[in-house]
Amino acid sequence: MPELPEVETVRAGLADHVLDQVITEVEFRHPRATRRSPGGEAALADATTGARITAIARRGKYLWCEFGNSDATLLIHLGMSGQILIDPRPGMPRHHLRARFAIGSHEVWFVDQRTFGHLMISESHETPDGQPAGWGSNQPRIPTAIWHIARDPLDSYADLPAIARAIRGRTTSIKRALLDQTVVSGIGNIYADESLFHARIHPRRATATMSQKQALKVLHEAREVMTQALAAGGTSFDVLYVDVAGRSGYFERELTVYGRAGLPCVRCARPIVRESFANRSSHRCPSCQRTPAPAHLAKC
Repeated sequence: MPELPEVETVRAGLADHVLDQVITEVEFRHPRATRRSPGGEAALADATTGARITAIARRGKYLWCEFGNSDATLLIHLGMSGQILIDPRPGMPRHHLRARFAIGSHEVWFVDQRTFGHLMISESHETPDGQPAGWGSNQPRIPTAIWHIARDPLDSYADLPAIARAIRGRTTSIKRALLDQTVVSGIGNIYADESLFHARIHPRRATATMSQKQALKVLHEAREVMTQALAAGGTSFDVLYVDVAGRSGYFERELTVYGRAGLPCVRCARPIVRESFANRSSHRCPSCQRTPAPAHLAKC
């Protein structure tokens, strides 16, 4: 699933092309694309056709378009395989095209092979802290549908010490806490593994046994690794993640543990191990991220 760097790459690409442009035409090609939007396709088309896009914002893994003085937003979640393509090349296959927008002089496609992504209209409300809701917006308003989503490590208004305290207050493992979008957003399996490696913390370390300094270290490493990934256009493990021009990101080349099971650790040369974790997997170095004492291991 695309994580923060991949979604931010898409957001920036959209902003470069369609900011301050008017949506003149909307077409939906699969009902699942609008399954979560109140009123379905008709209401979404009514709310967006003729609207001028004044901001394209992101919080964590969610994107949304703001429309002038309207409280309505077009919320976008890419799911596992969603793509936003601008001016697709002629002859490009349309069998995974779920929605199409004419915006200014551009054609914008929402393509989703696995159809887990979605588009929806959501009213917006004031942010709990009174600050702008996310990257790309100067408005202290957030779509109601994602009001519960926490700020992400790259957000300039994120209070990392407060997030660290929230993590330590959980009765869970540090990796589960990082994946909980109500605690800190934007981090998925890839960047959780990478952040924990750089912080030298075992994925199953119990959060309640961590110091404030250790929790902050993990968050700072998450910020650093995602900043680097963003500069590389994100991580592409297959053809399903691309930017708005259809290009793959190349941060995969810089990954230290994720997807490198059996390969030598970049620090100590010991082979990276892949372990099962909550119906997915974790990658770590058994030397740099030693298994803690049983009292410091989370049960989940």
